[in-house]
Order: sequence, then C-alpha cells, then structure tokens
Amino acid sequence: MRITDILNRGEMSLSYEVFPPKKETSLESVLEAAGEIAALKPSFMSVTYGAGGGTSEYTLRLSSELEHKYNVPILAHLTCVSSDRETVRRRITELKDAGIKNIMALRGDIPSDMADSDRSSWDYHYAIELIQEIKSIYPECCIGAACYPEIHPESKNQRDDLMHLKAKVDAGVDFLTTQMIFDNNLFFNFLYKLRDMGVTVPVLPGIMPITKAVQVERAVKLSGAYMPVRFRSIVDRFGPDDSAMTQAGIIYATDQIIDLYANGITNVHVYSMNKPEVARGIKESLSSILGREFA
Repeated sequence: MRITDILNRGEMSLSYEVFPPKKETSLESVLEAAGEIAALKPSFMSVTYGAGGGTSEYTLRLSSELEHKYNVPILAHLTCVSSDRETVRRRITELKDAGIKNIMALRGDIPSDMADSDRSSWDYHYAIELIQEIKSIYPECCIGAACYPEIHPESKNQRDDLMHLKAKVDAGVDFLTTQMIFDNNLFFNFLYKLRDMGVTVPVLPGIMPITKAVQVERAVKLSGAYMPVRFRSIVDRFGPDDSAMTQAGIIYATDQIIDLYANGITNVHVYSMNKPEVARGIKESLSSILGREFA
C-alpha cells in the first residue's frame, strides 16, 4: 500500500520508526522488537538506513519481514550521499523487487571519515538527485522526504530551506516527515509557511519520546531541535530516575500527539527507537482516539 493512500483517508493515524542492526548478531533481537511494534498495527512503519549505507542490507531484510510477515505497509529509507550511482540503482531495484512500495529519499549523513574528503567526484550531493533517480527507475513508488521545521543545519535561512524543500516536492515527493519536534507551535508555524509557498503534500510531524536524560543532548545535536523550558524541567526533575523518565517521556510525547490531533493534524510519526514498550505506551494512551474520523 502507498503511504499517501493512508495519509489521505482523513482518519487519525500513528506510524512508527525502527532501525536495522549494525551487526548480524543483533539482527534477531531487532526483528523481535520490530515485530512487537508491528503487532500494535501502526498505519505504517519506516525502516532507517545507516550512514553511508552501513546497514543497507539489513534495511531490506527488516523491511521485507515486516511487510510480508506482519502485513504492515513499509517505508524504507534510502540515502545517496557518498554512494555511487550503480549501488543506489541496485538498492532501488531490490526494494522494488521485494514489493516495497514506499521509499524515504534522503541525502543522508556524511560518514565522519569522509567529512573532509573531496566531494566533486561523488555521484550524488543532494536528496533531489536521489528523488529523480527513484522516479526514473521506479515511477510508481511513493516517495517521502525529510524536512526541518527549525531550518536545515546547512541552510542560510528558512526561506532558502523552504525553496529547496519545494524543489524536492516538485521533483516528485509525495509526502514529508519532519525531524523530531518538541514544541508543536514550531510545527504549526512551519506548516503555515510551507502551505503559503504552495506546497500541499501531506506533512507528518515527527515525535521523539525522550525516555533517558542522555538522549536530550544527542537529540539537539542531531536535529538542532528546540527544547521548551517545560520539557527541560521534566528532564531535570525525572532524569535521574530511569523508570520515572520513561513514563514522563511517554506522557509528554502523547500530550504532543493529542494536541496535534486536536488541531487538525491527522497523521503523526513516532521515532520509537526499537522500543516496543514506548510504542505500546503511546498507543494505549490513544486507544479511544485513534481511528476516529474528523467531522
């Protein structure tokens, strides 16, 4: 099933993200955790792709397992930075042959050992080039792309960032998913500006349940996300107690999701980090809300 078919239903939906293992020895435990999340019957699940394609073979295996064993629509991530054209084209074909109908097209993080290398000879430099590649090889594929409500770290300003985002949509992107947000007002403001530019594709807010205090610094470093004072107070108070922080993090994320639903957002994506207990906690808290249609 195409992700856009789900997003255009008008029903409130919840999707989860999982990531493949870095080593073969961890594959079974990841498959088990992802299977538990799939058993919650999310609207779809996304499977990430390692920096520089480091876990690419496991992305395909995990995606296929979830799609065919649990009958959950899958959004497989694919990155292009530092990869050659032959490899990327092969990955696209493998996903197509496996029956994966949705691809998240990303530039990807530049591996640390290649940060200072000469990039002039690289086949791909930006996500838009990958989007065009997917459209040429797999035109019936549903393509997703990432967006930054708080400006991409490499953009000069938000308008410049929005222009690049519009170019990706014009190149064939069917929907967008934001980086993690902790303040819904930033998302609503971003969505208003995006619509004002004529970008009408569905935009899913990405919610990251913080269940450990150490995740805060990493989340800020990865996405530059703004941490509201209210949330920082929660971390300060409950961070030293793992069980209390887990519960507080789930509640805060659930509160964000309820606020998004209440303000007309129908689809929310959760960065569940291979944690079935977190995914389950959020789903159970929304049990009487999910599935209802907006009047």
